[in-house]
Amino acid sequence: MSEKPGVVIPIDKPVGWSSFQVVNKLKWHIKRTFGLKKFKIGHAGTLDPLASGLLLVCVGSATKRIEELQSGEKEYSGTMVLGATTPCYDLEQAIDHYYPIDKIDLAAVEKARATFIGDIEQTPPMFSAVKVDGQRAYVTAREGEEAAIAPKRVTIYAFDITAFRPGDPSAVEAAALPTAATPTPQPDSTPTGKAPHLYRNPRGIVPEGLPQIDFHITCGKGTYIRSIARDMGQALDSGAFLAALRRERIGSYTVAQALALDDIEAVITPDNSTYNILSTL
Repeated sequence: MSEKPGVVIPIDKPVGWSSFQVVNKLKWHIKRTFGLKKFKIGHAGTLDPLASGLLLVCVGSATKRIEELQSGEKEYSGTMVLGATTPCYDLEQAIDHYYPIDKIDLAAVEKARATFIGDIEQTPPMFSAVKVDGQRAYVTAREGEEAAIAPKRVTIYAFDITAFRPGDPSAVEAAALPTAATPTPQPDSTPTGKAPHLYRNPRGIVPEGLPQIDFHITCGKGTYIRSIARDMGQALDSGAFLAALRRERIGSYTVAQALALDDIEAVITPDNSTYNILSTL
């Protein structure tokens, strides 16, 4: 008996959606559209809710390719904010510490960036799906406890700074710049700044006056871009967090090929030769 077919569906995940929510939306659309009751479906590599870009959803026998696809080379673009940190290394939580920014310039940023090229040791974020003693690290972190996450070796093939916006300490109120030892949590708020469209209901904000870098990274399996942001801050004798992230490529799949969530009803139909094999699952 021949194996039932499968298909890989590239989706451009929007900010604010979890990877699970995207898979669930596709699952129910496929069930309704193709009259299916039960089939395999999963994704090849989680994207955080505040990240956007390429998510590969595997259906049917294509789920056997998940490990292969997850091992593929990946490309990301995004923005890091320097001079502050958050507990989760992105805007899912508010800023907890501020750091000096007076010595952060493009030369310092480029010098720090160069240290990340090649095989490096990286510690995944506390707020991540990494398992520690059989439990996801984010579960332990949300309970207010710290898990001992072991560093792992990852590969950074390229790390380019595509834009640098220097900080302006005078634009930041003195009260918002305590020493690193005296954190001042920020209230939940819509982010300030010039690009509010990058975010969707974040818990943190990006204060005016902090330096920012836009980047493009090509990396191997298991790399956490949030951890690179954290480590960039440390390399600059300061702090940093991820303010925006977009996955551009996984292996041979690019975000340019991906479907917007709003288009799946119109595109994934029995009349489309790319997807009509779903009716045979």
